[in-house]
Formats: sequence, structure tokens, C-alpha cells
Amino acid sequence: MTAVSAHAPQPPAETGLAASLTAVERQRILAKSALFAPPTGMLPDGRRDLIGLSREELTEALVAIGEKPFRTKQVWHWLYHQGVTDFARMSSIAKPLQAKLAEQFVIGRPEAATVQTSTDETRKFLFRFRDGQEAETVYIPDRREDRGAVCISSQVGCTLSCTFCHTGTQKLVRNLGAAEIVGQFMAARDSYGEWPSPRGETPRLLSTIVLMGMGEPLYNYENVAKAMKIVMDGEGIGLSRRRITLSTSGVVPMMDQCGSELGINLAISLHAVRNDLRDEIVPLNRKYPIEELIAACRRYPAASNARRITFEYIMLRGVNDSEADARELVRLIAGIPAKVNLIPFNPWPGSAYQPSTREQLAKFAQIVMDAGFASPIRMPRGRDILAACGQLRTESQRERRGLPA
Repeated sequence: MTAVSAHAPQPPAETGLAASLTAVERQRILAKSALFAPPTGMLPDGRRDLIGLSREELTEALVAIGEKPFRTKQVWHWLYHQGVTDFARMSSIAKPLQAKLAEQFVIGRPEAATVQTSTDETRKFLFRFRDGQEAETVYIPDRREDRGAVCISSQVGCTLSCTFCHTGTQKLVRNLGAAEIVGQFMAARDSYGEWPSPRGETPRLLSTIVLMGMGEPLYNYENVAKAMKIVMDGEGIGLSRRRITLSTSGVVPMMDQCGSELGINLAISLHAVRNDLRDEIVPLNRKYPIEELIAACRRYPAASNARRITFEYIMLRGVNDSEADARELVRLIAGIPAKVNLIPFNPWPGSAYQPSTREQLAKFAQIVMDAGFASPIRMPRGRDILAACGQLRTESQRERRGLPA
């Protein structure tokens, strides 16, 4: 097996000048992210949305209206374990306090503007947020078991412009807030009636989260991290970090922070093994080339044989699907606990690419498997409702608020 042992020595983290430069770049990314900040959780009538607040913020909000800090645990339980959207259903809280909470706060959910269900039972939600902006979320049920993944968006639009991706044709409108990110998962659970949150070994229908929807999660890191900490809180939704995967096109300076703070699974949208080609189809590569990206993968602290890094590779006919490409892929990821998801290209209106042939897919996969890496060919789900990988897009447009074009 090519993957290394979980106890094998890991490459050291960046030190000295390299670490200093990374820290500066990380601050630049966070500052730019602030330009696309989501609206606040305050409604026009002065009430505040409780969804998306950290435990500490929830405590502060309750103390500010004269309540004791112990109320935080009660309210958190009703919000994230029971999934209620009405304070009157918080039966362990006295009615006068229920009324007081309703006067000061709301329990938000994004509005499901449209819901489509594919012939293969994949379900796509177009969620509309309070300011009218929209993002898509997809639930992908497992073919064999009563479980499945919720594919969550982190931004309205995207700034990366990957040439094979429909979302990349939509300019970045804004980041999603923590409430809007966790709200997608909660609204999907509303749709399937999966409340209260299953405990322990109880099977979950919505069993995993993949941050693979619209947007680049690491360009909205602070909101994504806050949302995932809420999701992982054991007294609420209680989803294990092992059940959450973040997909990035390679925002290298944020990868170390994600690994150390969240420890969730990592997926890399690789799609090419040469810098010249990746520069073209994944333009972010011009800033963080393949060598830097792979080095960051080797440093990722959560990577082990039990929790392999996933390399996503979209198969484009005659572009990146040769046997030579497969051999170079194997060379690049040698020694990394990894698997490779081979993704047949999913056409969308106006796309210039064609999917690889089945024969070429099989040849490519065999080379990767012979090197000791799992390389499943990910069969498209929800194609008939444009819910497959790379097909998500909305008609949301950026308002003229002085945001960069």
C-alpha cells in the first residue's frame, strides 16, 4: 500500500521566513474576505437571529436581556438538538421566558425557494436568504444504506473561475454567514424530519457534510469554521469531525489553520498534474502552484490511513485524462494517506468540455489503483436537475455596494 502509516513521521510545519510569509498571506485573505461579509443577524424589527451564534455569543445575548448564563445550555439544546423554530415549543422553559425570547430573538432558517428531487432521489434546494441572495444545497442519499451527504455552499457565487465548473461562471456575490451555512444543513434536516439529533450509534439519514457546494470554503474560513464548530458541538447537532469534509481548490495559507483548528477531513480539487494545465483550468494555481499545494497536504495534521486526504480529479476528454497524467498523479501524491475520486465531467449549458470515455476512465483508474490508492469513479448524481458536481449556480447578482468586480 502506498499510503503511509498513521504513526509515520510527518513533515514539519513551515518555520521561519516561510511561516511568516504564510501568516501575512493568511491575514490578507481574511481581510479580503471581510469585503464580502454577509449581512448581520439583526432583523429590521430589532430582533436577533440565534442561529449561527457561538455558545459564548448566545450567553452574551441572553445575559444582555437579564437572563442567567445557565439558560445557554437549555436554549442550545432546543435550537440544535431538538431543531425547534418556535420558542413556544421549548417546553422546559417557562412560558413568560418563552414570550420574552420571542420578543428579542428569532430562530432562523433559509427559505427553500425551490426544491427538486432527481430520479435517483438526489434532492437539490435553492435556499433564499434574508437579503434575497440565493445558494444551492444538495442532499445525496447513499445507494445502499439509509444515510447520505449534504453538500453545502459557503459563498453566493465563486471567485475562482475554474473553467469546467458552472458555479465559476457566476461572480462572487458575497460570503455566507455562519447562520446561513449551518442553516442549510438544518433546513435539509427539516425537509427529512430528522429531529431531534440522533445520538450515539443511532443511524443518521443526513450523516455527513461535504463543503463542496458553491464557493471556496477557505476564502470564507471564519464563517465556515464557526458554523462547523456549531455542527460538531456534542450537545446539539453533534456531528463528528470525521463526518465533515472540506473541499478546497488549494488556498494553501488557510489549509494549516483549518487542520489545526477544525481537524475535519480534507478534499483537494486537483484536476491537473502539471502547473501549465492547472494554471488554465484552476486559475488559483497561478498563486499557489501544485508543489506548494502538495506540501500543504503533507503537513495536514488530520491526515492518516484512517482519514485519508481525497484528491478530486475531474476527467476531461483529451485534456487531463492520459495514462501519463495518471502516472504523474501517482508520483505527486506518493506517501500521502490518500484516495482519488475520479469524477466524470458533468456537462452544463455553454461548457466547452466533454467527459472522458469509459475506456479512458478505466485505464486511468487502473494505474492509480495499481499504485495502491483507492480510485473510485464517482458516478454522477442528480444530473437531471443540475445537481451534480460542478453544476451548481444561481441567478444571484452582486449589488453595487462598492464591492470589487
